[in-house]
Amino acid sequence: MAQPELHLANATVVLPGSAPARADLLIGGGRILHVGPVGEGVAAHETVDLSGLTVMPGAVDVHLHLGHGNDISRPRTPEDAARETAAAALGGVTTFIPYIMGAKPYGPDFEALVAVTEAGARIDFGFHFIVATEGQLAELPRYVQEFGAPSIKYFMNLRGNEGDRLGLPPTDDGFLWRLLEGLRDCGGMLCPHPENIEVAWALRDRLMAADPDGRGGLATWNAMRPPVIEAEAIRRAAYFARGMAVPVYCVHTSSAEALREAMAERAAGGQVYIETCNHYLTHDETSNIGARGKINPPLRRAADREALWAALSDGGIDTVGTDHVHRSLAAKDGGLWKASPGCPGLDTYLPVLVSEGHHRRGIPLQRIAEVTAETPARVMGMGERKGRIAAGMDADLAIVDLDAQWQVTPDDLATSAGYSIYEGQAMRGRLVHTLSRGRFVLRDGQLAADAAGHGRYQRRTLPG
Repeated sequence: MAQPELHLANATVVLPGSAPARADLLIGGGRILHVGPVGEGVAAHETVDLSGLTVMPGAVDVHLHLGHGNDISRPRTPEDAARETAAAALGGVTTFIPYIMGAKPYGPDFEALVAVTEAGARIDFGFHFIVATEGQLAELPRYVQEFGAPSIKYFMNLRGNEGDRLGLPPTDDGFLWRLLEGLRDCGGMLCPHPENIEVAWALRDRLMAADPDGRGGLATWNAMRPPVIEAEAIRRAAYFARGMAVPVYCVHTSSAEALREAMAERAAGGQVYIETCNHYLTHDETSNIGARGKINPPLRRAADREALWAALSDGGIDTVGTDHVHRSLAAKDGGLWKASPGCPGLDTYLPVLVSEGHHRRGIPLQRIAEVTAETPARVMGMGERKGRIAAGMDADLAIVDLDAQWQVTPDDLATSAGYSIYEGQAMRGRLVHTLSRGRFVLRDGQLAADAAGHGRYQRRTLPG
């Protein structure tokens, strides 16, 4: 073995499928060269003592939006990627896959999109493409096979003028059917945004008439887009997909009812993966965060939150994403009905799960590592190089002080959104170092000034 570049000594390491154990890590060429007993005396160019710290696999966030200002369709400048990958590093995220959105085919812009993101990115990244037009559907094989972006998002709520704010045209179940046929033929996976919007419209008109100022807050938003419209859409998409043997990745599952429908389709033989997000695990319709908590799907009831925690603990839920939206707080102006949906979540990603999942609820760190790193990397076609701490894997690491107690403030954030729904909340567990392919992008709690431009686009092929 060549002389390692970096020796991480005296750490407690979260290894795949086992309890955390004391170990040293040797890193070179961007990869983990060796994981072994403490104190083997191997020389390296640099040794960092990690006594008292825990090394987790760098998180793989496969659900976020990376845009420019209030436009969340795609990054436009290197700074867009630099700011949000800085937020990712603070949250222990070492690879992410944003959704890229637009009405035109993506093929002509793909190389430029990769280049502008690489120019600013501190961590590795992939893309999911949102398919909503005939031109995009015609290019589908290129997205999956040539661009290495096999996970395709489809907004099931694009009816009437619902897509106007996103610049997307209406579609229907016939389009969904043809998209599934295309995914079947080229080896892709469907990521459906599940909402039956026609039912939501009927409820919206009734609720707006009764509460024109939106004084009911998050409870009213939940009542307008209730769990049934999420659950029905999941069942419909997964049922169609099962008949074509197309895998389905259920994004931002928010309710017990939606969870049951997804698990029922899985039990019936569908290849169904279930994701939830931090905010659904920590907040509900009674949370005192105002329009900051307006999200699609909505924050649900406390019972839904507890059902999601139970499924995360027992294996029903596969992954946890952020659904990070970095529009500024000004986008929340105007009250419930006018506020823009979505919230940021990258900066606090792993600390929330360590604090609320591990410390408060006793979920083992190895289970948290599964849902944040190992499973999303595998499901999305990067499992051979990312998501686990083992020899030969990319040296993507999140190094945490499990007992550090702190309170989230705006000064702790790097996202261009400038706010967090966790502001003022006490946390136990904080990132000390984050490494992307062996390079410190966060060191001693400080972002590396020269890390922007380190990240590289990751082409992916689905497993199996």
